[in-house]
Amino acid sequence: MDSNKPGSRETEELEAGTSVDAVDDTQRPNSAEASTTADESAAAQPDETPAVSEEISASAPPSEAPAEASADEGKPAADAPGDLRTGMLLQGVIVATSPTQVVIDVGEGKQGIIPAGELERMTRQTLESLRVGESVSVFVVKPRDHNGNLLLSINRAIEEQDWQQAETYRRSQEVFESRVAGYNKGGLIVRFGRLRGFVPQSQIAVERRAGISGETPEEQLGAMVNQPIMVKVMEVDRARNRLILSERAASRESREKRKESLISQLKVGEIRDGRVVSLEDFGVFVDIGGAEGLVHLTELSWQHVTHPREAVQVGQSVRVEVISVDPDQKRIGLSMRQLEADPWDRIAASFTEGQLVQGSVTKLTKFGAFAQLVDLPEIEGLIHISELSDKRVAHPREVVNEGDKLTLRVVKIDIKNRRLGLSLKRVNSAEYLDLDWSSSNDPS
Repeated sequence: MDSNKPGSRETEELEAGTSVDAVDDTQRPNSAEASTTADESAAAQPDETPAVSEEISASAPPSEAPAEASADEGKPAADAPGDLRTGMLLQGVIVATSPTQVVIDVGEGKQGIIPAGELERMTRQTLESLRVGESVSVFVVKPRDHNGNLLLSINRAIEEQDWQQAETYRRSQEVFESRVAGYNKGGLIVRFGRLRGFVPQSQIAVERRAGISGETPEEQLGAMVNQPIMVKVMEVDRARNRLILSERAASRESREKRKESLISQLKVGEIRDGRVVSLEDFGVFVDIGGAEGLVHLTELSWQHVTHPREAVQVGQSVRVEVISVDPDQKRIGLSMRQLEADPWDRIAASFTEGQLVQGSVTKLTKFGAFAQLVDLPEIEGLIHISELSDKRVAHPREVVNEGDKLTLRVVKIDIKNRRLGLSLKRVNSAEYLDLDWSSSNDPS
């Protein structure tokens, strides 16, 4: 048998979606290859928030109640023996032990037994803890078997307590920390005490999903086995032995807490290293240490950027400057271009009105054409429609086209408002004759 696969009994349990009440703690799998009734590949996209209750029926492995359990098993536990019924949780005292059974007094003169079959599946540590006089929680398997005995289970009692704890976590939506016990093609199997919870692929955190590669479940999910994981309990269905968990919901809450903490510490002007996590039409979200900030499209570069993909890609490491912090809206504004030299400083230092420049037409509008400076591509200037020709022009396309490289004259420099006025019609104008002559004879 492959050492990375669970034993046959555990494989059957995984395929049935059952808990591990009959599995020795020493038999934990390194992975799980159980089948599931639906392929999570059709699950919601990472940036959507699927309705988990709808998704569960298509994601979770089907399960069957244990053979010894009855329909009463899901009823509330009772503290007093009274009329015993299957599914009750009782508190008892060990009165006798032997290699074949443990006798437990559950009160009112009633005694039950833990049968040899369960004792054989217990760890040595658990067996050694079963001493006469010790108090122990037990689960009523059968009030009366064919020999008239009250059958009890310690393992099932622990499991039942885990179900009750799972329901408590579901109601409180508190985050639960565990480890990945295995996987199937639908998602991850995660330990919850002695239970196995199921995390559908669409409920795996975006950060963890980003590292998934390969085509088979082994390639995609195998490396996650034994990794720590934080989850929220989304559904507890005791009757069907189904426990649905979500790492995505827990991750979202953790990110919000980290973001609140980070926002309280951030200061405008601070420089941070970050990683690009997503691209949007309006900008880029960058993780700067547990929280995401937005680099708006206009803050990506001094050069004109139509879409963020022109400047960065997901996963890229970047340095950003904090330009705004809004604790109320929990928003962080970032900039990449602020860490670059401001090209307008060069305009202010070395450009003068009247000088000639080379430009490439980037965009046409009804009021003129924009041109990017060849020697300073971060700067675009406007050739107003009135500066295109001495003749009347109805639309710039009558004179120029996108991509045209032209000699242009600088006719306006507005450093404060970062505007550069250019002219095509005045390139050969007599009013600049002296300036052009001086420039042509300048030794520099």
